[in-house]
Amino acid sequence: MDPLSLLVIATAAFLATHFVTSTPLRPALVNAMGEWPYRGLYSLIALITLGWMIWAYTAAPREPLWVGSREIAFVLMPVAFVLLACGYWRNPTMVGADKLLKSEDPARGMIRITRHPIMWGIMLWAAAHILARGDLKSLIFFGAFLVLAGLGTLFMDARKRANPDWPRFAAVTSHIPFVAIAQGRNRIVWREIGWLRPAIGLAVFVAVLLFHP
Repeated sequence: MDPLSLLVIATAAFLATHFVTSTPLRPALVNAMGEWPYRGLYSLIALITLGWMIWAYTAAPREPLWVGSREIAFVLMPVAFVLLACGYWRNPTMVGADKLLKSEDPARGMIRITRHPIMWGIMLWAAAHILARGDLKSLIFFGAFLVLAGLGTLFMDARKRANPDWPRFAAVTSHIPFVAIAQGRNRIVWREIGWLRPAIGLAVFVAVLLFHP
């Protein structure tokens, strides 16, 4: 089998692994083995499929589709890393963070801008690589992360809707960045975001930039 076909198969396996959490198979597995054993097995399989996909990506030939634009990457990547760094702080949409939905002000910090900062960070990271490289294997590889993060936000929202506190949270947040703020349902509070987490995100971006091929 040619390397590009292997990349397609590995990518399909990677995506299928991650979408199990949004199918009836997840509760069945949790009931059979328990929550934490399931998470451990899920993480192991996800790591294996990711490693397979990375190996297939490096082995696949580069077939240009368009002239890549590295300038776009320089614009998108810093924003992506800031979203990723800020998204891990007090994020009610993360797994196991349902208690945050019960707080008096569940949408704080970066969550005021988008309720899915981590997923948007991944989407921007993936889009930056696709636009910068402009080849088929990058479209497949990074496109998988773009699709995974984009659809993942919808599945995350669907799962959280079962929580009785979700309507109150959704009323003051938006999936698409800045929509809730533009509609007057929320506002930016810079002191909640602070400077440390954005600085960490930018520092990681600089480090990646320095050591990136």
